[in-house]
Amino acid sequence: MKRLNQCSKHDFIRLFFALITLAMFVAAVLCPDRAEMLTGTKALLTSTCKAATNAFAIGGFAGTFFSGALVCLACTLLFCLPGAKAGAPSVLGFLLTMGFIFWGITIVNMWFGILGVLLYCLVKKEAPGKQANAMLFTTALCPLYADLLFRYPNADPQGFTWVGLAYAVVVGLVVGFLVPASLSHSPKTHKGFSLYSAAMTLGMISFFLYAILFVGKGVAKPSDSFSNDVVSRGIYNIFAIAVFGICVIVSLLMGTKPKDYWKLMKHSGHGVDFIDAFGNGVFLMNVGIYGLFIVAYYNLINLVGGGVKYNAVALGCVFCMLAGCCSGSHPRNVWPSMLGYAIASFGMRALMGPEYAWLLSNQTIVIGLCFCSALSPIAGTYGWFWGAVAAILHFFLVRCVPDLHGGFLLYNGGFTACLVCVTFIPVLEHFCKTKAERSEAKKN
Repeated sequence: MKRLNQCSKHDFIRLFFALITLAMFVAAVLCPDRAEMLTGTKALLTSTCKAATNAFAIGGFAGTFFSGALVCLACTLLFCLPGAKAGAPSVLGFLLTMGFIFWGITIVNMWFGILGVLLYCLVKKEAPGKQANAMLFTTALCPLYADLLFRYPNADPQGFTWVGLAYAVVVGLVVGFLVPASLSHSPKTHKGFSLYSAAMTLGMISFFLYAILFVGKGVAKPSDSFSNDVVSRGIYNIFAIAVFGICVIVSLLMGTKPKDYWKLMKHSGHGVDFIDAFGNGVFLMNVGIYGLFIVAYYNLINLVGGGVKYNAVALGCVFCMLAGCCSGSHPRNVWPSMLGYAIASFGMRALMGPEYAWLLSNQTIVIGLCFCSALSPIAGTYGWFWGAVAAILHFFLVRCVPDLHGGFLLYNGGFTACLVCVTFIPVLEHFCKTKAERSEAKKN
């Protein structure tokens, strides 16, 4: 096991992706409804679903895991293309895509944006592997591709049509062609304080597309037609705890020591690749510890307040929140985001009364907190107080942002985090000192 520490970053990340893919296949086979695995997968492949649609209600448990395993396998193979180099953005893109297979991404609708990236590579004469990260990020608009393919511009889903295919291909080509050029500019807008940097690019693109294709043409958004009440607390906890527990065990077998992980926990999370900074084993330890931390939080708020739906969306949130595990997020700089959401939720309930609906266990708030973790570098750089303040801003803003893109952007919470940074970071830079600056001032 200790030899894994000697693997190149690219090879270790690919191995990590392959093992996650294997875990998805194993989960599909072990689910109690495995006899309906293929029929459930077919239902998912032909469905139109806005963001936050519960895949368990469409394809069942086994069908959802099997469909997700196919997506994870395809994503892993993208990093086997010539010129591909996996790094922290690759981990971010892979885990976000994995999280969203539970509520929007399938092996059918993921390819339209990827075709656009391939067109970009053809025009720029680049090896496709160099844009593997961009290919993953184009899946943020999979609900839009699916709607164009199976429903648009009708009120109800019509099934596959050649016109729908043409719409999806054209839009996918536009999205995929624009994303690689835009990604390099996204960090300039938030100065690296939002880990979900690609969300800024995809958020603006989805805003324009929604305005043109739906608002401008008077086409109605799809209705939320699938129940979120198909749940399984057992499947949610067993799968997540098993995956993260294995990561911790393997990391220990690789020789990772608690003191090594504590060094990672002391990092601000701003502008870092944890594999480069601390090595393969410590990164894997963060996957396990941070993942278990997320699962424990969601179980805790259900225990205290009740109402958490252990559906596919909730399980997807765990892996979307985990996505920053190589780019800067860890329990020590994420807990202020949780605190900020708790302050906002309980504060508004005290102000508005018991009829206030946006409790911590509300699914919209669960999803919001998932992406608020993108702001973890703020807490790591400026301190827990400002991390909590940023989270409070995110709490109020995240419910409004879907109106900009019609609910088609899977990175809604990440886009919100970028908007918070655009407004909040200049204020912090102007009025506040960083933790390092305050520490240096004390010495002097």
